[in-house]
Amino acid sequence: MIIKLRYFAWVRERVGKPEEDIEVPSGVATVGELMVWLASRGEEYAHAFENPKVIRAAIDKTHVKPQTPIKGAGEIAFFPPMTGG
Repeated sequence: MIIKLRYFAWVRERVGKPEEDIEVPSGVATVGELMVWLASRGEEYAHAFENPKVIRAAIDKTHVKPQTPIKGAGEIAFFPPMTGG
């Protein structure tokens, strides 16, 4: 399964790219598992996903929880918590 990943704010800065198309391994079924797998892809990913509890995700522009299945997703976006004023 190939999915477009988009990275925003400091997640993008740490990964070093705004987006990429990746082939997700068959054993990766949820957003949380995807973050764990991404963290294993190299130093920049490990740094970006070192604390997955603070990273927010959206599948096809809808906010989701880490236990959300990724099957059928066209795009998954990762971003830090938003603050406002």
